[in-house]
Amino acid sequence: MGAIRSRRRCLVCLCGTLLAVFASAPALAEEVVNYGVQPDTDPSFIAKALGYFAPIEKKYHVKVVFREFSYGAPENQAMAAGALEVASAGMGPATIAVSRLPATLVAINILEQTAILVPIDSSLQSPCGLKGKTVAFPGVGSQQYPLLLKALSKCGLNASDIRLFKSSGPDIPILVEHKAVDAGITWDPSISVGLASGKVRVLAKAEHIMPIMGGHYIGNGVYVRNDFLEKHPRIVQGIVLANVEAINYILCHPEDAAALWSKQIGIKKNVIELSLDKGISVYSLDVVPTRQTMDAYTKFLKDAGILKPNDTPRIESAFAAKALQEVKAGKICIVTGPSR
Repeated sequence: MGAIRSRRRCLVCLCGTLLAVFASAPALAEEVVNYGVQPDTDPSFIAKALGYFAPIEKKYHVKVVFREFSYGAPENQAMAAGALEVASAGMGPATIAVSRLPATLVAINILEQTAILVPIDSSLQSPCGLKGKTVAFPGVGSQQYPLLLKALSKCGLNASDIRLFKSSGPDIPILVEHKAVDAGITWDPSISVGLASGKVRVLAKAEHIMPIMGGHYIGNGVYVRNDFLEKHPRIVQGIVLANVEAINYILCHPEDAAALWSKQIGIKKNVIELSLDKGISVYSLDVVPTRQTMDAYTKFLKDAGILKPNDTPRIESAFAAKALQEVKAGKICIVTGPSR
């Protein structure tokens, strides 16, 4: 009898121990999808704010976590090191990444984004007047550099005809405002911040320099590491869909989108509204990275020495095409044209 009681006590103890172990064990950890972004008016921020990533997070037990970078080069370094699965960046760095890293371009999510600025009272009327002038730019590896060269070449000029002054993108409008340089080329939202000051104006937008997609320059792309793409194509599809849904929201509700962006990236709402109104950053449901578009863009970068002759970008247009089809099929408000 005593032996039976002893065994019962042992069973009770064992059950209590197992329950304690299960109770203290952490829940199954979510897999983190590291998503590289920059603090600009990227649709990815709208997708995050509106919960558009939530369906894939719930279905595939993942968590999309934004990792912020100030510009494209360190973002690509992080992807090369395996610290990012997904990235959204300017089309220059994006194209370099999908040409030289094990990565693939899956969507185009912003058009334009680049412009040449001059002081509000400058006598310059076109890039042809830049000969002999000092022009601030973000560096040779940026997409702004070949755009500047392209603008000059249309006037029979080249880099040796101007004085280049390297600076950070956000500082360039300040240099222009204070007339420390004659002009500067940079990206949004730095452009719109400068315009909001009332002390600078646009000399030429990217669409005037290189219209490549529906009359616009391609400004920003979403790209994915190949190993993640091969392992989780449905998650990638969900991420692209979230971006296209966000673009549709921006087109249908620009003021609300500006308010959401303002909270996410710390740029004043009126500055973002200015960008949308002036078409500095342009949004369109034409998000599919076609081979024709990317071949033209690749040639542009090769002509400027940004890409090597043998560099060939990897693209997969099916994700964006499917996402676009889903959004058009399921949304009441559809604005097919670009934001202006």
